[in-house]
Amino acid sequence: MKTLKQHLYLLLLIFMLSASGYAQLKPTASVEGITEYQLNNGLKVLLFPDNSSQTITVNMTYKVGSRNEGYGEKGMAHLLEHMLFKGSTDHTDIPKELTEHGARPNGSTYFDRTNYFETFNATDENLAWALDLEADRMVNSFIAKKDLESEFSVVRNEFERGENSPARVLNQEVVSAAYLWHNYGKSTIGNRSDIERVPIENLQAFYKKYYRPDNAVLMITGKFDPSKTLEMVQKDFGDIKNPATPLRDIPTIEPPQDGEKRVTLSRVGDLQIVSALYHIPAGSAEDYAAIAIGENILTDRPSGRLYKALIDTQKASSVSGYSPFTKEPSFEYFSVSVPSDKSLSEAETTLLGVLDSLKQKPVTEEEVNRAKANLLKQYDQIFRNSAYLGTFMSEFIGAGDWRLAFIQRDRVEAMTPEKVNAALQKYFIKTNRTVGTFVPTKTPERVTIPHTENLDSLVNTYKGKKGLDAGETFDVSYDNIEKRLEKGTINGLPIEYGFIKKNNRGKTVTLSLTMRTGDVNDFMNMGRTASYTARLLNKGTENNSQQDIEDKLSALKSSIFFSGSNGRLSASVRSTEENLMATLDLMMDMLKHPKFSNEELEKLKTQDMAAIERNKTEPQFLAIKELGLLNEHYDKGHPLHSNSLEEDIAEINDANLADIQKYYDTFYGISDNATLVAIGNIDEAALKGYFESQFADFRCDKSFEPILSKYYPNVAANENIMTPDKKNAFSYGMMTFEGNITEADYPALEIAGAIFGGGFLSSRIATRLRQQDGVSYGVGGRVSVDSNPKENNSSIAVYAIYAPENAEKVQKGFSEEVARYINDGITEDELKQAINGWVQGEAVSRAKDNELAGTINNNLFYDRDMSFYKAIEDKVKALTVEDVNKVIKKYFKLFDKWTVVNAGDFNKSMDSKE
Repeated sequence: MKTLKQHLYLLLLIFMLSASGYAQLKPTASVEGITEYQLNNGLKVLLFPDNSSQTITVNMTYKVGSRNEGYGEKGMAHLLEHMLFKGSTDHTDIPKELTEHGARPNGSTYFDRTNYFETFNATDENLAWALDLEADRMVNSFIAKKDLESEFSVVRNEFERGENSPARVLNQEVVSAAYLWHNYGKSTIGNRSDIERVPIENLQAFYKKYYRPDNAVLMITGKFDPSKTLEMVQKDFGDIKNPATPLRDIPTIEPPQDGEKRVTLSRVGDLQIVSALYHIPAGSAEDYAAIAIGENILTDRPSGRLYKALIDTQKASSVSGYSPFTKEPSFEYFSVSVPSDKSLSEAETTLLGVLDSLKQKPVTEEEVNRAKANLLKQYDQIFRNSAYLGTFMSEFIGAGDWRLAFIQRDRVEAMTPEKVNAALQKYFIKTNRTVGTFVPTKTPERVTIPHTENLDSLVNTYKGKKGLDAGETFDVSYDNIEKRLEKGTINGLPIEYGFIKKNNRGKTVTLSLTMRTGDVNDFMNMGRTASYTARLLNKGTENNSQQDIEDKLSALKSSIFFSGSNGRLSASVRSTEENLMATLDLMMDMLKHPKFSNEELEKLKTQDMAAIERNKTEPQFLAIKELGLLNEHYDKGHPLHSNSLEEDIAEINDANLADIQKYYDTFYGISDNATLVAIGNIDEAALKGYFESQFADFRCDKSFEPILSKYYPNVAANENIMTPDKKNAFSYGMMTFEGNITEADYPALEIAGAIFGGGFLSSRIATRLRQQDGVSYGVGGRVSVDSNPKENNSSIAVYAIYAPENAEKVQKGFSEEVARYINDGITEDELKQAINGWVQGEAVSRAKDNELAGTINNNLFYDRDMSFYKAIEDKVKALTVEDVNKVIKKYFKLFDKWTVVNAGDFNKSMDSKE
């Protein structure tokens, strides 16, 4: 029998639970494994457990983006995104914390939403930290004037980086011209003057207005305990109160367009571009799904109507399309890249001709079915990847509700040719298009797109389909991976294999095959023959056309990728338990029976020439290219020779079908060195039997000998390259040293590299140039240590993207930070942070099947096992400040000993070459 004191305690406990709101935190919706909960303050919480992922992703989406910005505030939502990494009351150094926890974080802003996410090793401690971080910066972010002053330059630098790209600027100007009033016509990055002049008070007011529980959706995916997680969420978010003023969303309704518009852009560049935009309904409208299918029918490779009309005829080098999934009426944007030796007007006539002919040549059932298969494959792969799904949902949350993702998929699946044709013929009309000039007409044709309404009635009763199996809990420790790994050699063949059988979410399988043949003498003066041979494998076989291959992969919901270099061919497969063997049959057909076509080769060469044209004035490309030329140690024709731009062009022009066929006949097949790795829902015996039978008659008699990239000291230099009219400059510095990962100094070098240039905005270089000086948006560095003990070709590098007028500050920052690093070394706090971040980062890598497959492949090649990496981690954990400082002094050199190349629109008086 309870005493009065016990009754009073029980009543108090019930009162506290009621007051906290936890008793009211109940499921409000559930679709295919995602369950929605809601706190009393309005915060929606989406939980998606996936035991097989071994990581957790926490994604916080705020339903605010550039659509909500006012006059003089363009770019404010994006600027605020940056500010939320500057610190909050209980998390004063967010970049440091993210690095300490080995997180893979970021934030992004678009028309209707802003999101912040971090993916990390699946532990309760990490999850508690991440939730506390997001709760604190929801209401306690500093948004301080001193931080804003330094971040102005960083965001402006990001803005200027976009200004370097004619394709991006043309896209912005076309979208802007298409809209009279709606903010979708304004780029999310904003404009320079607003970025520079927005008052801190406006930014703080914007933050307080929109960053609140009832305007946010928290999604947690990965390996976690739902009950524990809900308790953590309640603890961190339950007591956060909304501002007194309720949010009112009064949308701007864009009027119908009265006629075709035209935009002309003139600036430095080589690659020509023509584009076309049409107004379309919002993502929640059924017609949006029809437009998505239409876009695929028009742009897909190789069956797309625009692809056939422009790429097959070599009038253009690439064609693409996209349509943002937005809350309010959206747009479809088509873009065509045209090399300078092709006719822009002919490409434009062809583009608009295909789009205008849709009424006379409606899409067919075959085209619709193919497009549906392509899109449904993409959805299927996304819904099987819990880490990506967590951030993927942000777009749909911004558009109104997360369940729209499933509704969009279902609408695609149910779409008919009649609905697709009706939508294309309704919206793809001349007067609804932005390309050119106004055309008067006595009978104007207009399309009125209704505003989004009754969204709740669309999603509230939606139940979705059966969710995918959550998979098993897989321990990613080194010992367990080695324990679960089956290794051996395929019977009668020189194929070493490594298999891990585990139950993944959606029963997925990751498989990779690497074949190695020949030696350095075999590959002299080969140019790009090896690369083109591999790139042509998916362009058709004796049994399947390129379209057949694409259609079968879509039906199998699988992917096959080939990559090739001199003496090496890699095949990567992503499939499911059910479809793996059929996908492997397709891969083997592509490997054994390729039908090399001169027409497809010419398409690849045109694409490569277009890429070179596009890069001829790009600072980043030119700087890295020049750095390779300054440190050239191999004669022209050697497989490791660093090409000049002219040599790149010559190699492309010289590529021919006869050499490709000869290369295939000589080097394709199993020689004496191949590795096979498979992870997921596999049948090991079936796989071994399959590869034994398939490669019994697919052999190569060229013995393998690796082409070694030996160590050479770098050339001390600091050169400038002029890139006129480019608003961003790029600097890249590199120094080499002799060493490899088997040596005693390697663990300390890893940590030295992390502190020097790694982490999330918390490295020495990033702290100086971004956080302190505020001159660079993209800045960092790395220490790359050779995996091959026979090569010892290791290096240290730094890079920065910045406005050209800040060139001296960047050089000074590099030089001073390198000198300070050598002279002063690191601190105990930096060491602890770096070790913790590195260890957790390695765990995240092992939790991703594709990255783990790469590690196992290297182990097979170098005759190592997971204990090799476990020993390295043990040494990393045991490092002292003295250990790391010792290797810094041993391997780092003052900045005047580095090879540095700077590319940008610098002052003409600078020592530079055009």
